[in-house]
Amino acid sequence: MGEMNAKRIVVIDDDESIRKTFFLILSRKYLVYLARDAQEALSRFTKTEVDLIIADYKLPRTAGVENGLDMIAAFRRSGYRGKIILISAFPDLVQREEVRSLAISDFFVKPLDLQAFNRSIDGLLGPDPQPGRSA
Repeated sequence: MGEMNAKRIVVIDDDESIRKTFFLILSRKYLVYLARDAQEALSRFTKTEVDLIIADYKLPRTAGVENGLDMIAAFRRSGYRGKIILISAFPDLVQREEVRSLAISDFFVKPLDLQAFNRSIDGLLGPDPQPGRSA
């Protein structure tokens, strides 16, 4: 796949080993960008065309962001209309109403079922050439 046509994925997780694992798995098919916390993600990617955001629920508190859902809300306020996958090792902390209200595409519990995770990403990104940013 040529880089010009490759879908763009941003992975936000404070665990470096998880970021590296996602990069290794996803970079075969997609352009993958990594961020360690909400502040880095928001400063680098709110003005970038991104097709999918994969975010951990439990992120370090930065810049008024308490968790991954707060960060996703900030991306939505900035105009991001693309797909989002939320991941968490603490599913009981995640409020289902918030997941619905933020139009989160999929939710996975750590440790991840990588086959289901990959199927979800491929299904979400499919053949649609439209990037996630609204005009």
